[in-house]
Amino acid sequence: MATKRSRLAAVFESEQLHTGDLHGNWDLNFNVRNKFDFTKNQKKFIQTILAEDTKIVFADGSAGTAKTYLSVFGGLTLLAANKMQQIIYLRSVVESAAQKIGHLPRQLDEKFLPYSLPLMDKLDELVTKTTANSLFKKEYIKCLPVNFTRGLTFNNSLVIVDEAQNLTRQEITTILTRFGEDSRYIVVGDSNQSDINGKSGFAPIIKAFDNEISKNKGINAFYFGTDDIVRSKILKHIVHVLSDV
Repeated sequence: MATKRSRLAAVFESEQLHTGDLHGNWDLNFNVRNKFDFTKNQKKFIQTILAEDTKIVFADGSAGTAKTYLSVFGGLTLLAANKMQQIIYLRSVVESAAQKIGHLPRQLDEKFLPYSLPLMDKLDELVTKTTANSLFKKEYIKCLPVNFTRGLTFNNSLVIVDEAQNLTRQEITTILTRFGEDSRYIVVGDSNQSDINGKSGFAPIIKAFDNEISKNKGINAFYFGTDDIVRSKILKHIVHVLSDV
């Protein structure tokens, strides 16, 4: 926990909200490892993330379908290939992102740490701890609460919006309209597990973009089912049983 805390602190001790800054010198040299056998649907998801004409990728799926893992895997692959200059990880800070996390930047890492752990866990699976620490310290990877995105523009960035089912339509709209030059968005969530009492905007928005017109403009929608659960055999059974309850 101390190591993960120091990684996040390294981001928030700096001007972490200046997301348009470019790194003038690429000093990245790392490999991305993978321990799972991806399903056909997951392989297509990764291929879409890496495609040159991709702008936004949505993915709706249950727990265990590796949505966040795949998103970080794709982001690191693009970063290592110098296709993107940074990864921005966005997530609601509480059950409802409309609640405030407060101001005080030097305390923000303490408040946001529990919500950034999914990203850090995926990094620990995909790269060495030394690489993960370096990516945070040099600000190639940044974590931000959704509340802090208003007024920003994400340029040259791979933006991962995690747990999107806990965002309202207005919050997702705010994030999507932060789209800048040479960026890509990955928006993932589980429409069956929203914690904001029917106010989630995730399902309606992914449905609105799930059409040929959007696809031709580089916006794609994916849906992961129980066949895409790769993390645990027992989890596949649990999700299957709960879907019938």
